[in-house]
Amino acid sequence: MKTFILTGLLAGFCLTATAQVAAPSPILLAAKAESVGMSTERLQRIDAVINEYVSQGRQAGVGVLIARNGKIILHKAYGKSDLDTDSPLQRDAIYRIASQTKALTSIGLMMLYEEGKFLLDDPVSKYIPAFKNPKVLDKFNEKDSSYTTVPAKREVTIRHLLTHTSGIGYPSIGSKEANAIYAKNTIPSGIGTPEGRLSDAINRLAALPLMHNPGDRWTYGLNTDVVGYLIEVLSGQSLDVFLRARLFEPLGMKDTHFYLPAPKQDRLTVLYTEDSTRALRRMMPRGRLSPDYPKAAGTYFSGGAGLSSTLFDYAIFLQMLLNGGQYNGKRFLSPATIRLITTNQIGDLNQGQNKFGLGFGLTTVQGAARLPVSEGSFEWGGYFGTTYWVDPKEGIVALLYTQKVPNSYGDLFDKFKVLVYQAITRTQATSR
Repeated sequence: MKTFILTGLLAGFCLTATAQVAAPSPILLAAKAESVGMSTERLQRIDAVINEYVSQGRQAGVGVLIARNGKIILHKAYGKSDLDTDSPLQRDAIYRIASQTKALTSIGLMMLYEEGKFLLDDPVSKYIPAFKNPKVLDKFNEKDSSYTTVPAKREVTIRHLLTHTSGIGYPSIGSKEANAIYAKNTIPSGIGTPEGRLSDAINRLAALPLMHNPGDRWTYGLNTDVVGYLIEVLSGQSLDVFLRARLFEPLGMKDTHFYLPAPKQDRLTVLYTEDSTRALRRMMPRGRLSPDYPKAAGTYFSGGAGLSSTLFDYAIFLQMLLNGGQYNGKRFLSPATIRLITTNQIGDLNQGQNKFGLGFGLTTVQGAARLPVSEGSFEWGGYFGTTYWVDPKEGIVALLYTQKVPNSYGDLFDKFKVLVYQAITRTQATSR
């Protein structure tokens, strides 16, 4: 009898365990806010605030998507895609997502990590020899951009790249030293630079001085462009082909591209800027930078800034991460790797009030005290006014996209966070 009971208990345990493993991960489907503990009435406050920004000429158009527990409770477009033609912004509009490319590239590399292709603390020079024996900037002459260097105390590792602690800076938006040195050596920013090859640019970059010793500081830079080239070296595929085969197509991200196919180009939103009075103005070409760069037949695949996408496509990607690396029955990463990616990887260094994981900013206790986003949420954004975050404690994926730079009304991004959380009627973080 005891044997029968024990066998039955074991069988029941196995069935339960099997059911848990086989349980499908949430896929994004539309639902009423009340079904996931949020208020339709309170979400309408988002309409009021964004419509005010549009009507007052602060933004031409704004797109938002909010999902909780895999249920899309708000997916709307406000204002215009093109003020000249009075074309309304559509939900399937395509946006230049710039630095939101970084998360996709970082996850692509971590997929290769799970295949045993490398370890995070491997020196980059093991795979890209040009990074051997790095130098650090010592003295810089502003008059002619000449400089002296000293040997770096350590090599740049893959972990340094993923956490922006390598000492690599950014062209145009970096320090005066980085701006000048990279310009002199024609290092592209990855935005609006369709010509050339990633391999050539990264090998040139490797020969230039680091802005500081690897691991000493958090410095936003071209690290993820190097990650993109590392993917090419490790996979034997171009970054474009790799991301399409390993992420975009399996996830169903049908509208995410480095360069848009002709049939989709009319869905690209117009890019705006501000004049001296902060009034909206259509951005015109500046030197080699054309706002229409996503329509080019480009050959340069920037892992840090090159992609364009839609709200829905990017939300699918974020939902996969929230699901612990799984989406629509397909496994992309293990839950253990997702945990690693969303764990503080910079120790006592800081990124503003927050920390940084492997490709994402992480909300700290201090960050969660400033806005209602939960501690442990991960986030980033893009140069042209796009932002996202994922809150694992509350099951939230949220995105707000504009197409404007510079933007004197960036407070909309923080207001959006407040407006999302004030619509919650049943918290998950406190009920666990």
